[in-house]
Amino acid sequence: MDPAAPISVDAPRAHSVRVEGTVQGVGFRPYVYRLATELGLTGEVANTLTGVVIHIEGPKRQVEAFLERLGREKPPLAAIDVMNSEPATLRNNTAFVIRNSQTQGAPSASILPDMATCPDCLREIFDPMDRRYRYPFTNCTHCGPRFSIIESLPYDRPRTSMKRFQMCARCEAEYRDPADRRFHAQPNACPDCGPQVALWDCDRTVIAEHGAAIEAAADAILSGRIVAVKGLGGFHLLADARSAQAVEALRQRKHREAKPFAIMAPEEAWAREHCEVSELESELLSSPRAPIMLLAKRGGGVTEDVAPGNPSLGVMLPYTPLHHLLMAELRIPIVATSGNLADEPICVDADEASRRLAGIAELFLVHDRPIVRPVDDSVVRVMAGRPMVLRRARGYAPAPINLPAEGPDLLALGGHLKNAVAVARSTKAYVSQHVGDLDTAESAAVFERAAQDLPRLYEVQPAYVVHDAHPHYYSSTHAAKRTEPRIAVQHHYAHAAACMAEHG
Repeated sequence: MDPAAPISVDAPRAHSVRVEGTVQGVGFRPYVYRLATELGLTGEVANTLTGVVIHIEGPKRQVEAFLERLGREKPPLAAIDVMNSEPATLRNNTAFVIRNSQTQGAPSASILPDMATCPDCLREIFDPMDRRYRYPFTNCTHCGPRFSIIESLPYDRPRTSMKRFQMCARCEAEYRDPADRRFHAQPNACPDCGPQVALWDCDRTVIAEHGAAIEAAADAILSGRIVAVKGLGGFHLLADARSAQAVEALRQRKHREAKPFAIMAPEEAWAREHCEVSELESELLSSPRAPIMLLAKRGGGVTEDVAPGNPSLGVMLPYTPLHHLLMAELRIPIVATSGNLADEPICVDADEASRRLAGIAELFLVHDRPIVRPVDDSVVRVMAGRPMVLRRARGYAPAPINLPAEGPDLLALGGHLKNAVAVARSTKAYVSQHVGDLDTAESAAVFERAAQDLPRLYEVQPAYVVHDAHPHYYSSTHAAKRTEPRIAVQHHYAHAAACMAEHG
């Protein structure tokens, strides 16, 4: 070919694209596949430990359109922190494919928090003609479990607690179909192949299974009984929030004398009727994060014993298919408090719950999808017109916090009260779910697991361990046992630094 000859504007071009951020578990690879095939491009996309890599090739105009649309039309739950593109060598691919994940290198991809049931999945579980009708583990790439089930990166089914459930032919077909919203949805399941629910009595005897278990649990709550329910990141203790007798019994058994209980409302209309709900509070309440919102009371709807003497009410909406199905049976507000005794961590395992909660709950609505790590409900309040996260857990953890400068790998162990741990890598800090107060052996054990879990998940080898300067905090005594160099930070200085980090 004459080197002086002009290159056709339609001559094939190739680009290599690297995308970092929250791009795993959100349908990003299927999105890339659909965009590329829509534009008639060839190449491949794969998950890596740092994000997603793409090789794209085809006519110049189509490649440019792909690069221009890639960030603009991303899936709703995706968040792009970095996107780099550079010319690449043509490979003469004949199609666009999704490759197996690459597992070399140090993980830095953001893990998506657990997200509330999306409208499409909600429609399916209440559609009698749908094969997932009344199935309490319905999910897709837009919703469902993430952080509570992932064991290691990259985010693929064999590295989650769903690995024990072999997809049936129909679920496998959805998983392989680029046009389906369950394309590469790692927790994908259905009534034929996925997790199931059962109702136990205190002796672990099965009383009912499947839909009958949910109906029987609802009947028990309506009759004034306390039911422990295994949810997304652990157990809830549920009781009729209208019944002073049921709420008082829960307080006595849980050893929680006056602290307010959170409630789950049957729908947002109930919250609007009984609480002051601003536009921002409504948006947060019904968002995919679905936190407990602290709302000003209007009065009525629940017994005063739910939040005695308190002007606010902690309200959340159903956020998993199991909760939606249960609330469809109940149609009333219920207390939905953490499944634990006061000052203890939330229960995550059915056998553990039947032992630790035996003196509180009378029935146990359980399921067989393992929870890898406990994740409590997040608590949010709107102050001065902006959301303030008071407890950062489900829906928020472990979303990263951007740091103003690159630094060494760190493990931070937190304080003694309202504990959380964190790791820092490069310009990001990854904060664990809320661990809680470290006053009991059980909560100390959860802290120990979190201090091991987060560095392992991100393969962080800490250059330093950071801890509170108070020498007798449990987190400080844990730091003293470690071999890494330690940095003690005065408690109030840490608060100031946290505010600085939050505001960039």
